[in-house]
Amino acid sequence: MFEFERCLPEEAGVSSNAIKGLLQYLDKKDIPMHSLLIMRNDKLIFEKYYAPCTKDTLHRMFSISKSFTALAISLLADEGRIDLDESITTYFPEYTSENTHMWIKDTTIRNMLMMRTCHASTTYKVDMKSDWVESFFTVSPTHKPGTVFHYDTSAAHVLCALVEKETKMPMLDYLKEKVLNHLDFSKDSYMVKDPFGVSIGGSGLVAKPMDILKVLYLLDKKGTVTCSDGIKRTLLNPEFIELATSNLSPSIMTGPIPSESMGYGMQIWQNEKGGFVLYGMGGQLAISIPDYDMLIMTTADTQGIAGGNQFIYDGIYNLLLPAIKNTTVDTTSDSNSTSTNCHQDGVAAENGSGRTSPYSELIKYADSLRISRPRIPGKSNENPPICSSSVIQSKLINQTNSKSIRLCYKLTENPQKFKELSLELNETGKSSLSLIASDTMTIVFSLYDMAEGNIKKYDAYYTAGATWLKDNDLYIRVHLIGECVGSIRFELFFGDKDITVFMRKVEETYFNEFNGHLYGILK
Repeated sequence: MFEFERCLPEEAGVSSNAIKGLLQYLDKKDIPMHSLLIMRNDKLIFEKYYAPCTKDTLHRMFSISKSFTALAISLLADEGRIDLDESITTYFPEYTSENTHMWIKDTTIRNMLMMRTCHASTTYKVDMKSDWVESFFTVSPTHKPGTVFHYDTSAAHVLCALVEKETKMPMLDYLKEKVLNHLDFSKDSYMVKDPFGVSIGGSGLVAKPMDILKVLYLLDKKGTVTCSDGIKRTLLNPEFIELATSNLSPSIMTGPIPSESMGYGMQIWQNEKGGFVLYGMGGQLAISIPDYDMLIMTTADTQGIAGGNQFIYDGIYNLLLPAIKNTTVDTTSDSNSTSTNCHQDGVAAENGSGRTSPYSELIKYADSLRISRPRIPGKSNENPPICSSSVIQSKLINQTNSKSIRLCYKLTENPQKFKELSLELNETGKSSLSLIASDTMTIVFSLYDMAEGNIKKYDAYYTAGATWLKDNDLYIRVHLIGECVGSIRFELFFGDKDITVFMRKVEETYFNEFNGHLYGILK
């Protein structure tokens, strides 16, 4: 099997207290982390999943998919099936004609890998109901290719389509056959397809965090590793890896945060510490920091959080890296104590002084973390009784169970075509919000913890919690997990006999019915 050797952080020169400090920092910044994996000196020193995520949870990796597309393109080039300096139109004559713009005809595969195409933005978003691949060749270009950097996801999508056209198989299957199976990459991983059956090479990869860490490790080793069968192989061209992970295109003009302004290689970003990043929207980050011999993998949902990804980078750079030493760090809380031992389950034993080791404290704290209820900055996260709204209080007076209440509202006409809203608030168990149209969409949540559910229309797994913003103002946040990473947010303002609902979805593709406002009268 392809597995990483494990050791205590201190045995790799990393302080457990520093890792704990990073976790505390991200928690204080209210970053919805889903996982954090850390390697140093080729050993896995920390692995954390935020419940309900586990090591087996498949997770949308978004633009990390682009890096996989680049690797597939490099394999095709090595096989002599494509030429990186050939025009992309050579491979898609069905989408071109004598009227095709000269700048599109001049766009090479290399230009596309470097994000130096002739388009300033993703072409298929102009009309997502039309052929996504074709859009690259028909949408009017904005500038000469091979010049300036613009983040064009349609370039990666067309390159993925090229792989599938040349190999006559899904791109991820091709990569598994050539590379990933040697790393024991998850067999149940997959790529979401566009409406026309092409794998979404720019954002469609769904895999496990450990899968991505393995690929990051392969790149760090310039493509040569000891495979799952014990045989050492060169799986990727080291010259391509060197090129792809170098700074080829300045990104400062469009980088939204400092860590995305350091330059770009071939579908792989540069970072502030002289390394590279496989980057995915929302905090999917596979970070190589060669000066510290460190690899880090995160999954999260920073969508809708201004500078959210930068918080992750800053925590790593400012809290973790300064605590790294090139010699083994003392594993006890004071230098005169006896060194800790590592149990088979990876948890450090108490040291000879009888005190708990820093690593044990780290694991204890890490185990307490999970995707949590919404928090209001500067306020306690403890909820008051169900509500002090007069309408709810009057309902409570007339029923025997003071811990739960059910309210129904007839909704006025709305674009979402919802007819009725039903709300069940339970102070100690699961609560629920149901929106009724031709069918019923129900969100379960908790006022004191988190509740898990599935939005059946999209087969979207989630965990949800709520908090009171004011006595009569309830905020519900639904964390989407799996293929649909993002959030759906509801603000419910209770009047004496009415309700106003503000809905906002922070997710790339679906759930449009959860955008906008609703107004209802109490039945």
